Amino acid sequence: MTVHPDRIHPLNDVPHSAHGPVVYWMSRDQRVEDNWALLFAQSVALERGEGVVVLFVLADRFLGAVRRQYRFMLKGLEETAREIISYNIPFYLLRGEPGEVVAKFLSEIDASLLVTDFDPLRIKTTWREETARRITVPVLEVDAHNIVPCRTATIKGEYSAGTFRPRITRRLDEFLVDIPPLVFHPHPSPVAPGVRWDEVEGSLDIPDAGGNSDWITPGPRAAKAAMNRFIEKGLTRYDEERNDPTKEAQSGLSPYLHFGQLSAQRLAREVEASSAPREAKVAFLEELIVRRELSDNFCLWRRDYDMVDCFPNWAKKTLDEHRGDPREYIYSFEEFRDAETHDPLWNAAQRELVVRGTMRGYLRMYWAKKMLEWTEGPEEAMEYSVALNDTYQLDGRDPNGYAGIAWSIGGVHDRAWGEREIFGKIRYMSYAGCRRKFDVDGYIQRVREFN
Repeated sequence: MTVHPDRIHPLNDVPHSAHGPVVYWMSRDQRVEDNWALLFAQSVALERGEGVVVLFVLADRFLGAVRRQYRFMLKGLEETAREIISYNIPFYLLRGEPGEVVAKFLSEIDASLLVTDFDPLRIKTTWREETARRITVPVLEVDAHNIVPCRTATIKGEYSAGTFRPRITRRLDEFLVDIPPLVFHPHPSPVAPGVRWDEVEGSLDIPDAGGNSDWITPGPRAAKAAMNRFIEKGLTRYDEERNDPTKEAQSGLSPYLHFGQLSAQRLAREVEASSAPREAKVAFLEELIVRRELSDNFCLWRRDYDMVDCFPNWAKKTLDEHRGDPREYIYSFEEFRDAETHDPLWNAAQRELVVRGTMRGYLRMYWAKKMLEWTEGPEEAMEYSVALNDTYQLDGRDPNGYAGIAWSIGGVHDRAWGEREIFGKIRYMSYAGCRRKFDVDGYIQRVREFN
């Protein structure tokens, strides 16, 4: 089994050692099947005749995440751990500051190599960089999340989907290949203590906000079943109905992709192989591959991805010119959080976010743009949008969310439009425009029925 060398990126220059177990520090890609990082770790261990170990470090706090996101992750992780163990690979769940925990663990088991996931978020990058500085074994990052590895797709931040798309599509034949299975590992590894999964969540000191998100079942098995249902029943309407929140044309797979319980590469191959109309497949793959991987590119090259500084110069200029424009409404963070604006559509979208942990894609744009319109300025709009997204969105704390908010408020990956008050040349969205696109009253009524 060969992992494409462009998926592999060294994080330090420590010489390789031939002896000792290979450790895969699982973080973003929490699955066994279709996981290039785990496959690479096993392939190195097999070459050396060594064991391979999977380590997951649980941070007690993570970017505003609340109990329902931890619950979703831990339920999926429990399933993944059982599957890993069935391949004769021990699974360790440790707690604490990741850099310290990983360094200590590698020393204790006398590891020879650390393999880890690619993730462009600032906090994850910092964890990996600190770990690479602390330890005396090589650290190799393997991109199992993107179809075309993020560091390979382009060597800079791309201006728009238009500039990014050709860089991705010309390499799809090279990277969008079938993924081989993990094999039973023949070499012994240090024996891991069992994880008391029923006690882990209860031991976390994290807030409990929003509903239970019981509309979605966590874990790789549920992810695969949801993928198959979408391809069979929802994909055929995707190109025509995906922006209508009263329809069920969206895939509902974002949480599975976010927590790495489903491989985007597997999803893309299954979509390509389906009998859905070509137009539907093209529309879905544009979102799954181009737009999603553009978000990773954005967060990799702009470490200020959740701040106004990440906006393009034209957007910063036009927003500055309109800072003094009068606002008809200005709301506090608490009023936004509690869905207490004058706009029933915005309130319904916010209520769906709080109760279910999700928001339809078209409404996410409207929701964020109204933050700009109803706050003192873009800094406050970004702060509120990011905080609400990270706290309530099941798939928040994700490059897709940060890029989407920056697009909505600051014109990232967009162009200048006709000038108007408050927005300047930022693309505008209105309540009346939404009414022309879908049944707003029907959507609001549906949300009222949520428990």
